[in-house]
Amino acid sequence: MNNQSNDAVPHKRRVRYKGTHPKKFHEKYKEANPEKYADTIEKVIAKGSTPAGMHISIMVDEILEVLKIQPGEQGLDATLGYGGHTKAMLGCLNGQGHMYALDIDPIESVKTKARLEAQGFGKDILTIKHINFAKIGEVSKEAGKFDFVLADLGVSSMQIDNPERGFSYKVDGPLDLRLNPEQGESAAERLKNITREEFVYMMQENSDEPYAVEIAKVVFDDMRRGKYIETTTDLKKAIEKALIYVPAKERTEAVKKSCARVFQALRIDVNSEFEVLYEFLEKLPDVLNPGARVAILTFHSGEDRLVKKSFKQLAKEGIYSAVSDEVIRPTAAECARNPRAKSTKLRWAIRA
Repeated sequence: MNNQSNDAVPHKRRVRYKGTHPKKFHEKYKEANPEKYADTIEKVIAKGSTPAGMHISIMVDEILEVLKIQPGEQGLDATLGYGGHTKAMLGCLNGQGHMYALDIDPIESVKTKARLEAQGFGKDILTIKHINFAKIGEVSKEAGKFDFVLADLGVSSMQIDNPERGFSYKVDGPLDLRLNPEQGESAAERLKNITREEFVYMMQENSDEPYAVEIAKVVFDDMRRGKYIETTTDLKKAIEKALIYVPAKERTEAVKKSCARVFQALRIDVNSEFEVLYEFLEKLPDVLNPGARVAILTFHSGEDRLVKKSFKQLAKEGIYSAVSDEVIRPTAAECARNPRAKSTKLRWAIRA
């Protein structure tokens, strides 16, 4: 007699790959299951890499030192991501108080919520909202004011490493770059709907791209001939073509840097990142209790300029009682363990 239910889930074979080590994102099944394959995760991190589907939280100790979280307080993680910072802050509450966490990514936020719930952080102490952090005013209307707030403005490694999200020039995938792929237009669509001059301005304004004019010429010449930029590889090839006149010994590095800058410029544009950050900084003081602490991690000069300007201006007006004079940077040891931390800057402020 067969005791198996007809509804039993069929056994799913693990992904097969060539060679001794998986190379593609979808092949790295062990890295995608950190609870089950902890030894593999440690080996990957020890080599200075980020496991597929994971994100290594940056400057956790420095953030906790700035926020000085006490049991019973109410806090906000404006950018949930993989949930590493959220988990560390929840640990400081010691089961007393409450945290709100925000994220607009409909794919990763569901995974993070399930992961944190499995670790014992349920609705009694953590409320996760699928909302842009520019809307903190709406969150505060429901939750009340906060004693501590963190905003990590970096893109999560899970988004960067997944080819389907189109965040990286290093792997082929659709040229998307949206933090919420269910809203707005992708980067590929955006390129079809702007002028060559607007693309030049975007690259210069968002990432200080020195070859903006040359890159825009190649991209728009290609599109005029019917060769649209649909994938990450299409854009990378256009950049390589635009930089063909760079001396050969300098070209590889120049292409690499231009790819990083152009992808950044497009990502900032399709997600309206500067506008969202400006709105967040403007509303931030109104959601803070007196004496509340704020920590913000930035990853490029445009973000840092906005945060620095806002903090200093509001301190001058007496809205913040203290702000960081200089940025706090990650330690050399952290950068060695997690190279993606290298460009990070931490600034803080205290509500008057």
